Amino acid sequence: MAVIVEAFLRWVETAKTGDRARAANALGRAYLQSDMSLDERHAAEMAMTFLLDDPSPKVRLALAEAIAWSPEAPRAVMLSLAADQPEIACHAVTCSPLLSDTDLVDLAARGSSLTRMLIAARVSISRPVSAALAEIGGEEEVLCLLENEGAAIAPCSLKRIAERLGCCCDIRNLLLDRYDLPADARHLLTQHVSNALINLPLAQAAIGTSRLHRIAREATEAAIVSIAGEIAPGEICDLVEHLRVSGRLTPSFLMHTLCSGKVEFFAAAIVNLTGCDERRVRSILATGRMHAVRALYESSGLAREISVVFVEATLLWRDASRKTSGTMLANVCGRLLDRFRHRDSAHAAVQELLEMVEKLHVAEQRQSARGYAQMTSLAAA
Repeated sequence: MAVIVEAFLRWVETAKTGDRARAANALGRAYLQSDMSLDERHAAEMAMTFLLDDPSPKVRLALAEAIAWSPEAPRAVMLSLAADQPEIACHAVTCSPLLSDTDLVDLAARGSSLTRMLIAARVSISRPVSAALAEIGGEEEVLCLLENEGAAIAPCSLKRIAERLGCCCDIRNLLLDRYDLPADARHLLTQHVSNALINLPLAQAAIGTSRLHRIAREATEAAIVSIAGEIAPGEICDLVEHLRVSGRLTPSFLMHTLCSGKVEFFAAAIVNLTGCDERRVRSILATGRMHAVRALYESSGLAREISVVFVEATLLWRDASRKTSGTMLANVCGRLLDRFRHRDSAHAAVQELLEMVEKLHVAEQRQSARGYAQMTSLAAA
């Protein structure tokens, strides 16, 4: 075999391109399918290594087509083919089982966007490789990754994609369809949607910039409250911390969560803001006297004027949670408005809180009316 390989190498130097390509393919198949001694396999490997320097890409392509799929191919040859021009590298990058996670991460870092696309299209992709693509991949590569059912993607990588590319509608939709998308990443995506709305020239012209900002803020807040009511308990603390760091744990948002009955989330937010023991916070919220509840809220940073409203809302929530008739949102919002309707307050933050509560109350009344009308229609049918 060694003599044959030596003759092959001499022949390659003068053979035509088409003949060299066919010979390279035959050599690769023979290496994988024929019984060879160790010396013969070594000689064949040397011949294939020599072909890596062939000036014609057709020769290197023919070799890649012959061996890229096999775990028995020479690893050194495969690494070289994977770093070749795209039409050759595609076989090695998408098919070769010899490429380790380290190899693929390195290829993603120093390769082109097409190389990263090929990596994202592999049948199976590990979390480390997905993390590399999430960090440096462009929109097309990340879309390919998210569409690949064989790709294992860690929650932190999904969040990184949301941070980098959440402005892309297609990527945003694919992320939102995932059951394993972290809650803080969902919040980031709602912010991207709000920003897209704010930047629409038509919306700016029709609504006005200041009102558009307010609408977007309220919509984002409502979306976060909805997310807070659906996430797993283990994710609550992470979402709370994310919102605190991003400045989203505002009095208005906290009141929204309390009035909406998202008590687990509200309690976690107070724990985060006060630094108090979780069991103590929950105990005060559930059974503490008025002065203890007020002290707790003020230790979280709420102003004294605002804390009064929160204390009242907490007491109303306790009462509503013991009853089964009506909705908790309607009970708390309506009764809270009644308590403060005739109180004069020059504090702008208090007025802002009550305006938000009234909007929640009106929205709940409209929803109840729609439900009533639907039931009436069904009964009359």
